Amino acid sequence: MENPFERYFDALPCYLTVQDKDFRIVQGNQKFRRDFGNWEGRYCFQVYKHRSEKCEVCPVERCFWDGNPHRSEETVRSLDGREISVLVEATPLPNRDGEITQVMEMSTDVTLIKRLEDQLRESRRRYQVLFEEVPSYISIQTSDLRITETNRAFREDFGASLGRYCYKAYKHRSEECIPCPIRETFRDGQVRTREEVVSSPQGKPLHVLVTAAPIYDEAGKIASVMEMSANITQIRELETQLTTLGLLIGSISHGLKGLLNGLAGGMYLVNTGFKKGNMDRVHQGWDLVERNVARIRTMVSDILYYAKPRVPNWEPLSAEHMANEVAELLRSRLEDLGIRLDTDFRESGDEFEGDVQAIRSLLVNLLENSADACRIDTGKSDHVIVFRTGGTDTCVEFEIQDNGIGMDRETREKAFSLFFSSKGSEGTGLGLFIANRIAVAHGGVIELSSEVGQGTRFLVRLPRSRKKECPKVEEAPGQGVS
Repeated sequence: MENPFERYFDALPCYLTVQDKDFRIVQGNQKFRRDFGNWEGRYCFQVYKHRSEKCEVCPVERCFWDGNPHRSEETVRSLDGREISVLVEATPLPNRDGEITQVMEMSTDVTLIKRLEDQLRESRRRYQVLFEEVPSYISIQTSDLRITETNRAFREDFGASLGRYCYKAYKHRSEECIPCPIRETFRDGQVRTREEVVSSPQGKPLHVLVTAAPIYDEAGKIASVMEMSANITQIRELETQLTTLGLLIGSISHGLKGLLNGLAGGMYLVNTGFKKGNMDRVHQGWDLVERNVARIRTMVSDILYYAKPRVPNWEPLSAEHMANEVAELLRSRLEDLGIRLDTDFRESGDEFEGDVQAIRSLLVNLLENSADACRIDTGKSDHVIVFRTGGTDTCVEFEIQDNGIGMDRETREKAFSLFFSSKGSEGTGLGLFIANRIAVAHGGVIELSSEVGQGTRFLVRLPRSRKKECPKVEEAPGQGVS
């Protein structure tokens, strides 16, 4: 009578063999015979892999060792030379005495699955390469704005940021940006694009074009958002060279018109004074002409420093003399604003080489910035600016410290950027930019330290000799004037 289990054994849709302790095949099902041919008296490694010796890692052998089932993934070769990926499950077959004399090996053809896995793996590899090497900053963010993945460009310019909030990594802020394109994309699933200014850990400002796109899970819900930021800093710098000249002219046109009117008024007084023989009128008019010419000269100097780097007109200077001149120039304005100006100037050993007009413009711009910081600070009743000179054997120093409104980190990092102003429509954004350019042209630096609500400190360090340079010194944020 036919044994039904033999029929089931033969009909199973997998490669099924029974092997003895020598790894000889003692039985094989129909699918095995069809793809691997005659098996009688042959070893499994000969039939499956066309080898002359046993495989180094053999699940059948391990079954004989410990009496437990074992699994493995293998690649075998059929009679016609096809390579077939199989999932092998070896099961021990004990006899009536419990002794394991044979092992049944079931090999399931998973070639298609392996091929799909390989394709998926290759596809993931290609997308990973694309993700890593795309020349933009890419981050994946959760709904609470935490970064879960970044690409190589992001890591190189912003460091390891996994787990950090995006606004801390990009802008060193303590609270999220408003409006936030990531929040908006999470809310409605729409792709958002906007331009932002971010800063590297070293404080370098970067212009980026941000695109936020949703990433959906299997249920169709937004699981995360990908933020891609293309660095367009060089494009914006090129555009700036063309467009800001018009902005510059617009910002100074009103002041220039007033200066020309003042100059015309002075010339009128001079001319009428000569005609009438009134020398007091002549002197009055000439004083007016000189003041307006000096102001026009300063304005033109600022424009020149913006338009192109200018080689300083080197001459021996006295730091004390320069500081006194600038202090007296602005003292009356500071008094009108209710700001006390304290000075502490060295009387000797303060000589250095520099451009007198440029240094004067540098110091005036810094003092005016401190004056504005005090003027718009409504949190204190008394404001003071301390103006000091000092230095070392190689560098002369000008220190201007106020107890005004102060700056946060984002403002500090942008303070010397062209046309950046924290005073809204009241500022042109030229003063600190030009001051910094003058310092650099002299081989020096301006160290800025500031705290919100406490004040700002500018330390200008200029070499005494034009052949030297003053190295930048990293300092902790200033505490303002007590």
